[in-house]
Formats: sequence, structure tokens, C-alpha cells
Amino acid sequence: MLSEKSTVTVRATLPAVGAAIGTITERFYEHLFADRPALLRDLFNRGNQAAGLQKQALAGSIAAFATHLVDHPEERPDVMLNRIAHKHASLGVTADQYEIVHRHLFAAIAEVLGEAVTAEVAAAWDEVYWLMANALIDIEARLYAEQGVLAGDVWREWTVAGRTEETASCATFRLRPADGAPAPAFKPGQYVSVQVELPDGARQIRQYSLTSAPGGELRSITVKRVQGDPDGEVSGHLHAHLHQGDRLRVSAPYGDLVLDADGSPLLLASAGIGCTPMVAMLGQLAADGHRAPVTVVHADRSPAEHALRDDHAALTAQLPHATAHFWYEDPEPGHPADRTGLVDLTRLPVAPGTRAYLCGPLPFMRAVRTQLLAKGVRAADVHYEVFGPDLWLAQD
Repeated sequence: MLSEKSTVTVRATLPAVGAAIGTITERFYEHLFADRPALLRDLFNRGNQAAGLQKQALAGSIAAFATHLVDHPEERPDVMLNRIAHKHASLGVTADQYEIVHRHLFAAIAEVLGEAVTAEVAAAWDEVYWLMANALIDIEARLYAEQGVLAGDVWREWTVAGRTEETASCATFRLRPADGAPAPAFKPGQYVSVQVELPDGARQIRQYSLTSAPGGELRSITVKRVQGDPDGEVSGHLHAHLHQGDRLRVSAPYGDLVLDADGSPLLLASAGIGCTPMVAMLGQLAADGHRAPVTVVHADRSPAEHALRDDHAALTAQLPHATAHFWYEDPEPGHPADRTGLVDLTRLPVAPGTRAYLCGPLPFMRAVRTQLLAKGVRAADVHYEVFGPDLWLAQD
């Protein structure tokens, strides 16, 4: 809980800090990478840094945390903290790195805000930072302990047991531990980090949802090759170079978007490669003989670009009270007219007490969440996963 004195100071300075937070985080990353270039090379996503996405996510999380401390001093924003902590744990972030971040972040604050950063202001925001940092350190320590790994040592060698081309731009890689030991357990909806060494020597990391059901000796990830300006470094490398028999460095599984099938009606909504955690959830529901209602919603450009389409449909069909609804911008002949274009839940019945899980581009998830709330779904029952930096907070 933020002290009473600091609460007054943070409340008074929050508008100024919030207005400058984008510039502050930009300067922060400049100083951080100048001091520790290995962090950009081997920990941070260079593509997100180049696009400014990580800066936006950091700015949004700091502003949201500070606002929450001021507006709700009696509670901690654990949903946001857990999401960040799971991502950090999948990267092997260590407690000492928070000291490095603190030094460069507060240097950036002083540089941008200048004389406005009095000793009192600095002390108040220092308290905000360490409340957030220590909460994350504690959660991450628990996550490492649960997986039986040491902080900073989350990696394990896996062998590619098979590869399937799902679409022109998506491939599924089936993996098994190279040491022959059992694969770690995971919860449907979680992801792993994958680390690859690129031609320039950088060891870049990306997260990919596990698409197989938790049982069995193999684990599967489905990777979409990112094409654009720039092309995806890691996805392009995996598509070009990873084949059966090859080795891959993979982290323990993490992620806070996990299936809770307690008998409530479920709605699993995805778009594009966001279908990957949903397929794992469906696999678990089918394996468990789930009998409560399940509504599956997916949006894609066309059937040919719908990765795991057959699995998506077949697993839904195995559930006695489940229906699948696929929307395509460019449908094949005979596709229902009311399933063309963007997802529209107007005619789709949503049962009272539905728990919803969303994954896909942010505009898609915002639109679906709005429609679900209009249909009476509680905000607390709508859960989501963002691939890449979480910009939901930054855009609120």
C-alpha cells in the first residue's frame, strides 16, 4: 500500500508524469541499451523495440499501476501484475535486473521532467516503483519455484519430433525433451518462450502458445511467419531452419490465461493465430469429457489461412454441447452469409454465466468484449491474451 504522504504527491503529479511517460520510457530504453546492449540483443524483442510497442506497454503499465494505487489504495492490481510476471518468468528475468531498470528509469524521469522532480516527488515515485517491482519479484519467485527452475535458468533443450505445414504461413512443430525426461505439465492456454541464435549472434526470444492438450509426451507450438516491415526475425528463422531432429531451446510453460472449466458455459473467441491457446483448451475439454455448453468463435481472412482449422472444428465436434462459428473475410462458396466479414455476435445466443476467453488482435478482442458485455457477460468473466506487448492498458 502506498504511504499517505506519497499518495498525495503521486495524485498531484500523476497528470504531469502521465503526459510525459511516453518520452520517459523512450529515454529509459535509450539509456538502458546503451549501458547494457546485451539486453536488447538477447532478452528484449528487437522488433517490438523498433516499432515502439514495448515503450507503449511499459508506459501503460506504470501509469495504470500508479493510478490504481491512488484510486484503490486498499487493493493490489494482481491481474495486471500476474500477467507481467508470467511474461517475465518465461524470459528468465531476475530480481537484480529490477535495480538496473530502476536506475535508468529514474534517470530518464529526472532528464525529462527536470526541476519538477523534487526530492519529495522522487521519493513518492520511488515508492510506486518498488511496490510494483517487489510485487513482481515475489510473484516471479513463486512461478519459478512451481516449475522447479532457478530464476534466469528457465531453458531446456527440446528435439523437433515432427513438423506440419498448416497454411502457407503457419507451421506446427511437435517437440519432446531432448534429455528424455518427462515434459513439464502445463495448463491449457499457457505458452512457452523459444530462444534462437540468429546470424548476427543475437539470441532472440519469442513466446508461442502450446497447442496440444496437456497430456502426452509431446508438446506442440504453431508458429505464424510474420511478414511485413520488418519481417519477424524468430518466426522466419523457425520456418526456414527448424526441421525434424533439430534442437530448440524452450522455457518452462507460463501464462495466466488458463482454462477454468467449473461447469459454467464457456465461450472461446479467437482471430488469426490467436486460435492456438483455444485449440489447447478444446483439447483438454474433449479429453475431460466436458458436458457444459461451449461456444467457439473464430475470425480469419479465409479458410485457407485458418491455422489448425480441422483441429478447431473436430475438437468442437467431440463436445456434446458445443458449436463452432467461423467468420471469414474471404469465404469459400457456400459459407453462411452471416458469417462473412467481422465477428458479429448479435444473433449468437450467449448463456447466462458464460466465462469468455479471448485471443487475437487487440481491435478484435475489444470488439468482442464490448459485444459480450452488451449481452450481459460480466466484465470479470472476460479473460484475454495479447500476443506481444500488452497494449490494452496503454490504450485505455
